[in-house]
Amino acid sequence: MPPFTVLHVCMGNICRSPMAERLLVLAVRERLGRLGVDPARSDELVHSHSAGTGGWHAGEEMNPPAARQVTSRGGAVDGFAARRLRSDLIDAADLVLTATADQHEYVVALRPDAAARTFVLGEFGRLLGTVAAGLPPVDATPEAVYARGVALVEAADAARQGSTALPTDDLDDPWGRGDQCFSRVADEIEETVQPLAAALLP
Repeated sequence: MPPFTVLHVCMGNICRSPMAERLLVLAVRERLGRLGVDPARSDELVHSHSAGTGGWHAGEEMNPPAARQVTSRGGAVDGFAARRLRSDLIDAADLVLTATADQHEYVVALRPDAAARTFVLGEFGRLLGTVAAGLPPVDATPEAVYARGVALVEAADAARQGSTALPTDDLDDPWGRGDQCFSRVADEIEETVQPLAAALLP
């Protein structure tokens, strides 16, 4: 059921997955603006949220260098609080994007029935280019975007059969490193979430 729900997963939920969560929201809002649709409607169409495989940082704000990357690109960080991944979050997600292959394995071990909708973020970005062109255009309505999102995930899962994620699909952990590292990781996130927004809202 709408909205199309994307769950981003990393280790502590204060760096990579919150950046992905908020940069996808930003990409959807920017896409709506280009289509002449009120960006405030983004939450009706796509729900982007995140969690970490570990709960050490539960309740904390986004790591400051990660927050700087989001805000410098036009996104918002208000209201964010880190949390640990739970089975019900996976169950409710239409697409699960993990920072690394290890976290992909963690998600699938926790919820084997989520395997077909769980991808390493970089892997999904690679697959997007091959599958999005074959989907029909849609109006910017919750039902249409949801149906297109589900079809996109199914097509990406079919396209990866017989292959595995590449080491280069992983996002480096920028924790404890400088703004330059966070900037590079944010760039890599945008390489997937911006095409994802464009695929959902062609």
